[in-house]
Amino acid sequence: MQGEKVLDATQTVTEVIIIGAGQAGLSMAYFLKRKNIPFILLDDQSQPGGAWRHAWESLRLFSPNSWSSLSGWMMPATEQTYPTRNEVIDYLTAYEQRYHFPVVRPVHVDRVENKGQYLEVYAGERCWKAKAVVSATGTWSQPFIPEYAGREHFQGMQLHSADYLNAEPFKGKKVMVVGGGNSGAQILAEVSLFAETLWITQTPPQFLADDVDGRVLFLRATERLKAQQEGRSIEQPIGGLGDIVMIDSVKAARERGVLQSKRPFSAFTEHGVIWEDGSAQQVDAVIWCTGFKAALNHLNSLGIIQPDQTIAVHNCRSVQVPNLWLLGYGEWTGAASATLVGVSRTARAVAEDIAVFLA
Repeated sequence: MQGEKVLDATQTVTEVIIIGAGQAGLSMAYFLKRKNIPFILLDDQSQPGGAWRHAWESLRLFSPNSWSSLSGWMMPATEQTYPTRNEVIDYLTAYEQRYHFPVVRPVHVDRVENKGQYLEVYAGERCWKAKAVVSATGTWSQPFIPEYAGREHFQGMQLHSADYLNAEPFKGKKVMVVGGGNSGAQILAEVSLFAETLWITQTPPQFLADDVDGRVLFLRATERLKAQQEGRSIEQPIGGLGDIVMIDSVKAARERGVLQSKRPFSAFTEHGVIWEDGSAQQVDAVIWCTGFKAALNHLNSLGIIQPDQTIAVHNCRSVQVPNLWLLGYGEWTGAASATLVGVSRTARAVAEDIAVFLA
């Protein structure tokens, strides 16, 4: 396979190992290939597409295809303005094939060991050895659910957005959706067509104007980053990458009057929740749209994971393990690096850094 040399039956050596072949891993691969740096990707999925394979069926991006693409090849035109989950999976599959990236799958990396000039990456009995490693495992496999008193006693259904597929299991039920971001709004919009819904948000949800989508948000984020690098402060309209974009399904939910949120409850009961004023409400099911933490269990062996489930980095490079880079986990690994359009900027910079390191 391109980019690797077999040492024995269980060990392979290469210049760079990318752990994860989702959007961040593929973007990293693109820029390493342009620099003719040998690499391999290790991916724990059985097929291409990364985390998008686990997203709910009706999910839509909130940017058009031209603003939802990786470097080198634009996502083909989509049936509607905003691409669907399946269109993103098809695009990432074709992108991987287009550039003939050396992907080994399914491989679940157990641990990474620091051997000084090399890092050893283990998956069961198999081992890969590289001068540099890029961790790009994302967040999807580490769903976050906040602590609520009595949650373990609640007898209804509980599901994180990571495991939500469609509204079918919730028909005719009283469903509480917890979380005020885009996933909460989109899932609420769908489930409310079939069930009685209640929306819980920590703070009032931030709805963007109907004519604002991911393009505007990314441009604003770029301006903020540029100003920060130049030591300037700028005033911008409210609007971050987590604010709710009014795609058609969310607009329809607004018209039905279901986008009204309530402040968090105080505790669970066996069959519902208790509000701050002591009143009780029956609930049949809870869908947690409360986000994710970085999937870094494979790096536990290095002893560098901080209590907040991040790693100390400088320009995405580990401070403690200088031949390890992290990409695509959120703002701490590059502005907008957890988005299709945003990850390329950071991946390009990481590739430059790795090239200098290997020289």
